[in-house]
Amino acid sequence: MTGVIIIDKPQGITSFGVVARLRKITGEKRIGHSGTLDPMATGVMTVLLGGATRFCSLLPDHNKAYEGIFRLGITTDTLDITGKVLEERAVTATPDDVRAAAKRLTGEITQVPPMYSAVSVGGRRLYEIARSGGDVERPERTAFVYLLETEKSEGKDEYGIRVECSSGTYIRTLVSDIGEALGCGATLTALRRTKANGFSLSDAVPLPGPDDAQGREALTAKIIPVDAALKKYPALTVTGAQAARFSNGGELSADRLNNCRVKGFYRVFSPDGLFLGIGENSDGLTLKVIRVYREV
Repeated sequence: MTGVIIIDKPQGITSFGVVARLRKITGEKRIGHSGTLDPMATGVMTVLLGGATRFCSLLPDHNKAYEGIFRLGITTDTLDITGKVLEERAVTATPDDVRAAAKRLTGEITQVPPMYSAVSVGGRRLYEIARSGGDVERPERTAFVYLLETEKSEGKDEYGIRVECSSGTYIRTLVSDIGEALGCGATLTALRRTKANGFSLSDAVPLPGPDDAQGREALTAKIIPVDAALKKYPALTVTGAQAARFSNGGELSADRLNNCRVKGFYRVFSPDGLFLGIGENSDGLTLKVIRVYREV
């Protein structure tokens, strides 16, 4: 089984758990995903099956969008409500104060990955080190926040948050930084990813249970062909001889191809419409093979 499926990840399961369940449901061993979601988080999770896994890094638009809720006046070791409470403080900030603090975190920012995250340091996941009571120095990472909006919600000292950001941005850390700027601390209480890789919740299918035959059928019906998931790249049809050369890793002369003058990535198709893979014209002269498509 090969293709891309957009899962609406439920709460309470890890991204690894989603992959493990899909292996059982589909019988496909080669499964990967683009962008880890914490167990507490729900929403859009891009999953690649079979031969599609080789194209993960080529998925366009790695930016993400989220909606969530956070609470002022409390800090935890995980930076979300699932963690151990470290401190509770009085809250004097107004909604205008919160909006101003959030505004200062837009644009290019630096973040230190939370200890409870899937980042590897010294060959170990940070969450493994944290669970054993350890702590290590983590290098700062650059991220870009395109939009960060907050709105007072009904709960005491609770606010809604909307974020559009680059891949690798930690929403828990954004919330924690807002709380620290306000002097009262803050923790994330709910999070839902609404967009990723150009897909939204309207493209997503619920994660079926292990024995949910009907859910499996619905999931199978929503599998997106690899070339369709990469539709941002222009299509290029080659001759039979060029198709054979490309499929064997050979580069092609751009001046012998139609519509291949512009530098960039191209989806390459055989004369009969079969998707062959992704090529790149980086110098205006040659189409080099980036990925060859094979179902298995």
